[in-house]
Amino acid sequence: MENQTTVVATQVVTEHREAYGTAKTENLRDSGLWRLLLPLVVIGGSAAMIAIPLIFLVPLLVKSFSPNYAANVQGQPLTWLWIVMILLVLIIDFVIIRGLVKIFFTQAGNYR
Repeated sequence: MENQTTVVATQVVTEHREAYGTAKTENLRDSGLWRLLLPLVVIGGSAAMIAIPLIFLVPLLVKSFSPNYAANVQGQPLTWLWIVMILLVLIIDFVIIRGLVKIFFTQAGNYR
């Protein structure tokens, strides 16, 4: 007679399982404060992204129109440089702000 092991004869090994955090123990209520703060942070950051470079570049552009400006006295006007830099900053800001608006404002509406 062969030594055969049947299903009934094998001992079932049980795993030790423990649940960490269930819906019963977590506070799933949403205060809704992030729906107000997130757009304010995005709008404030976007305004700062536009304003900070322009605070420096616009006075340089205005000064470059003066005949007493140092670069104009030397015969090398820099007006074109300030105009190009302002346009470049505005284009880069537009691309970044458009991306931020698409990311944050479209997702915020999905959680109603």
